[in-house]
Amino acid sequence: MELFLILAIALGALWLMSSRTRKQQRVAQEFRNNLVPGDEVMTASGLLGTVVAVEDDVITLESSPGAHTRWIRAAIAKKIDPPVEEIDDVEDDADLEDELDDLDPQDAAVTDADRISRANDDVIDVPDDLSSLPPARKDGEPDTK
Repeated sequence: MELFLILAIALGALWLMSSRTRKQQRVAQEFRNNLVPGDEVMTASGLLGTVVAVEDDVITLESSPGAHTRWIRAAIAKKIDPPVEEIDDVEDDADLEDELDDLDPQDAAVTDADRISRANDDVIDVPDDLSSLPPARKDGEPDTK
């Protein structure tokens, strides 16, 4: 009885996994069947391109201007969304320009000079010669560090 229960659970799990895989394959096939010129796609090997022509089982991609390659339909992995260009907000640019106009160029220069002088306060003083360094240790003596 226990053996049949374990066997039934195993068969149920296999059926669920295979139905999920079939669904994924069906979705991928529908995607490949609906390719039209102008679609941005990526192949299974990672090539990005634009669909130029669709002929039966052959898809022609343009990866760079004038560079056309032919691929079998099954090699197309996924559709790529074209990059979205950001639209500049005109009001924000105008506010930023007004703030920059209000700044005095001499104040900005003084601020930079102050920042640089404060950074130089932490500079380590390095001697010009070796006379101020401790004498070199002799062979056989332990390190005193």
